[in-house]
Amino acid sequence: MIDSPLSRNATESGELAPRTIPTFEECWTGSEKRARSISFEDIQIEVPFRRVLLSNGNYLDLDDTSGPQGFDPRVGIPAIRDSWVEPRLARGDTNHSQLYYARQGLITAEMAFVASREGVDVEFVRTEIAAGRAVIPANRNHRELEPMIIGRKFRTKINANIGNSATHSSIAEEVEKLQWATMWGADAVMDLSTGTNIHQTREWIMRNASVPIGTVPIYQALEKVGGDPSQLTLDAFLETLVEQAEQGVDYFTIHAGVLLHHIPMTAKRKTGIVSRGGSIMASWCLHHHTENFLYTGFEEICEVMKKYDVTFSLGDGLRPGCIADANDEAQFGELKVLGELTKVAWRHDVQVMIEGPGHVSMNLIKENMDLELKECMEAPFYTLGPLVTDVAPGYDHITSAIGAAQIGWYGTAMLCYVTPKEHLGLPDRDDVKTGVVTYRIAAHAADLASGLLGAQEHDDALSEARFEFRWQDQFNLSLDPVTARSYHDQTLPAEPSKTAHFCSMCGPKFCSMRITEDIRKAMDEKSVEFASTGGNLYV
Repeated sequence: MIDSPLSRNATESGELAPRTIPTFEECWTGSEKRARSISFEDIQIEVPFRRVLLSNGNYLDLDDTSGPQGFDPRVGIPAIRDSWVEPRLARGDTNHSQLYYARQGLITAEMAFVASREGVDVEFVRTEIAAGRAVIPANRNHRELEPMIIGRKFRTKINANIGNSATHSSIAEEVEKLQWATMWGADAVMDLSTGTNIHQTREWIMRNASVPIGTVPIYQALEKVGGDPSQLTLDAFLETLVEQAEQGVDYFTIHAGVLLHHIPMTAKRKTGIVSRGGSIMASWCLHHHTENFLYTGFEEICEVMKKYDVTFSLGDGLRPGCIADANDEAQFGELKVLGELTKVAWRHDVQVMIEGPGHVSMNLIKENMDLELKECMEAPFYTLGPLVTDVAPGYDHITSAIGAAQIGWYGTAMLCYVTPKEHLGLPDRDDVKTGVVTYRIAAHAADLASGLLGAQEHDDALSEARFEFRWQDQFNLSLDPVTARSYHDQTLPAEPSKTAHFCSMCGPKFCSMRITEDIRKAMDEKSVEFASTGGNLYV
């Protein structure tokens, strides 16, 4: 059991109240949180899912990332992986990576869990991980984790970013954002905190997280040297990695692909280097006139990663920050280096995913996916958007979701959400929900387009409910039942309207679906009449 400071130091960084967000039942009306039990060796594993109960007696089972309910965040959620991890520690394993076990032909509890969750054979999961085409971010110290798999042959996942800044937010707000993001379907969460109490904030997040948690360790390393990039060292960075790995962080964004000769390539860009981690490393390289220490020290970094089973998320420090800078030599030069680093990580049996852009117009998106598959040997691609236009501040969750759906269809395995606050400010809880739901739409659209087994079942269930005027089922099957019901009830709030064969847009006389029903009834009557006259309606 990982020793948690939550109960001991609950007031060190201010009081954290019990969960204040709406309950599972309030968000997912008509749904029940359930679990299927599977056996692995001598362990019984409970795999959660959500069952939507329909008014016609049917039901639809969907994935659920909301995590255990009803637990005080000051205590944390149950450590369900204790019995999975302890036997491996008792054996004296020194490499705890899922990739290491997969290459040995061994099935882990984590693999069994995600196979059940995805509805696939566990051997298929193992072979995809062994080939490097999929990853299960699952630090051995993140015992609260409900594992998930990232790979283009599985359901497209989404990541939500949270974290405080130097100007705003508190530990309580960040824990609430975590809970809210997973309630609405985030598969993973990155803690991008750059303000005060970074370690404490992350501890509270880790102990309340049922999904994988990622970080950008260079942010905390920079704080340790007083905010001066030139003072960063590999030793300070490795110290930070160990600190965060001990807490249970599942994947690290590391900008090891920004090399000295790439920096002049960004001089003519409209927006230069927009990645915080990328700009920090570029500044360090220019100050010391030497190569990026994350690149030269990559083998040492791998030693830390495999000890804890932390997954690399190799950062795109030179991603384009505007449409004009997309697909340039700096961006693709770094991508090539990330492919080289992937080979190094794989030699150490460390899991890898590759981060991608950025701002890219639709006609250039496919080139990004194709090059990533080629240069990085099909390691999972994890992309921010991309945003397909620069002209919509306040609506960049939409401009990015357009690109996200497209690149997801081409093969991206995980999409990093964008909120309406992108480029404008620190997202609050409502922004987090908007970002998550928007990206659930993009991810599902990608799964539909790529023909993922079972993806259309959800659409078909909702379409049938819509055509049959089963309003409650239509609400409950949506990706946001609360908003769907609210929009309907703004104009027709009365309970009889929940069974009416029209809505306020068309009214009772112009509803196309009601008219279609009438046409079908008339056709059925004609068919009966046709049969009764021996097939001659003119008798």
